[in-house]
Order: sequence, then C-alpha cells, then structure tokens
Amino acid sequence: MELISFPSTVARVPPARGAVLMRSRQWQTCIIRNGGIAEPSGMPAPMGQKTQYKDGFFEKAFMSLFARKMGKFASDTKSNNNNNNNNNNNNKSKKGFWDWDYESFVDVSKRVMMGRNRTQQQLVVREVLLSMLPPGAPAQFRKLFPPTKWAAEFNAALTVPFFHWLVGPSEVVEVEVNGVKQKSGVHIKKCRYLENSGCVGMCVNMCKFPTQDFFTNDFGLPLTMNPNFEDMSCEMIYGQVPPPFEEDPVSKQPCYADFCSIATPSSPICPKLQA
Repeated sequence: MELISFPSTVARVPPARGAVLMRSRQWQTCIIRNGGIAEPSGMPAPMGQKTQYKDGFFEKAFMSLFARKMGKFASDTKSNNNNNNNNNNNNKSKKGFWDWDYESFVDVSKRVMMGRNRTQQQLVVREVLLSMLPPGAPAQFRKLFPPTKWAAEFNAALTVPFFHWLVGPSEVVEVEVNGVKQKSGVHIKKCRYLENSGCVGMCVNMCKFPTQDFFTNDFGLPLTMNPNFEDMSCEMIYGQVPPPFEEDPVSKQPCYADFCSIATPSSPICPKLQA
C-alpha cells in the first residue's frame, strides 16, 4: 500500500473506483494500491511477448491525464491497430477519466503521430508536457536543479518511481559522464511504451527525443536516452548532452516488422524517422 497526501486546495482527479478516500478540512489522503507487473516471475516478459501489468490508482491517473491531453492533438481518422476492444474515435472522446488504460493511451499516441512528420510529433509532446506543469515551472526547475552531479543523480532516483507507469520497471545504475562516475543512469528493463506500441517511430519521436529535448533545453539538465531495439530495454543518462538526430544511431533504425502494425518492412529505415 502507498500513502499519498496533498492539500485540499489543489485540483483533484476524480476518485477511482475501489480507492479509499479519507477527508479532513485541510488535507485529503488517498490510500491506494500500487500497480506492477502481473507476470508470475515478477519480471518483464521475454522479447516477442507482451508483459502483463496490474495498474493501480497512480498508474491509471497518469495514463488518463496524458491520454486526455494528447487526445486534443489526435487524428480523427480511426486508428489502424489490432485492439478490437477500442470503439471509434467519437466514443473515445467521451471516455470518463478512469476509463483509460495503457492500450488506449498508446492508441492516442499513435493517432497523434498520424499525419505529422518527426518534428511536428516532437512539438506536440513538448506542448503536452508543458501543459502538465504550472506556469514558470521550467525556470523554477533550473533554479532548483542546476546541471550538477547531485541534480543528475537526484532526477535519476525520481525517475524510477515516477516513470514506472510509462516505461515499466527500472533501476538506477552507475554511468560515466564527462569522465566522472556517478549514479545518474536509469536502466529500463523492457520499455512498456515500446513493447505496447511495437513502433520504432513512436519510441524515437514520441518519447526519446521529446524527453531529451525537454530536460536538456527546457529544464536545463542534459539527458540522453539510448533505447536498445534488440531487447526493448533503454538507458537514460542524466547529465549527458544528447547528440543531434543525424548523429544518433537511432536515426538509422529500421521498423519492427514483426511487431508494428504500420511497419514498412521494405524500407531500410523506419519511415517515421524521416523528416
């Protein structure tokens, strides 16, 4: 069980079905059950198999918040995927706050990608991220977390619990940044977003580069993300300046022909990575 408290004056999300709420005049406390991997082994499923998760209050809240924000930019064209449980887009727009799950969140991401080039996709994600923050948050972040070893390590530690809903289990690891060893790396064991989308373009355009750019340029704390398309793991390195797209190995990555519903197997490079 996890205990989360927040002032009653801040905006609240609707209570989840099954969540236990205890109210007082000044504080509202939610006792919620953590989500996690539902595999018998407790570890991500092997490559080629989709990991089963049991999402709790925290995960569902973030899925819903991001999906609803991204839905404003999603294409009205019916998504071309294999999820037979999804209704048409008109019905999706009527989803209640707690009706979203990870599959529908990924579906919204895919519809945002449709009809947009690489740069446009990244700009949408940046706008969504900014919309989740209060005014002046990036400037405040820069004051609190200047690009130091401590700031890099602190943000790596925060990433493990707060990014779990998006990428799955991860752990802080030691990395070397500019010749200095520090625990500012995060090893994502098998990225949930890449695993569920099966799309190289979505990984690169909707996650890797927008996140790198947001931390490096908006927050002022360099971040490099290195996805491993062989096993769907990923390494995040806080404090390391990311290379430009043209020099990044991911710029030459082909499609996941066996996993992606919109793949172009005949192309040597994923078409979504082209400007």
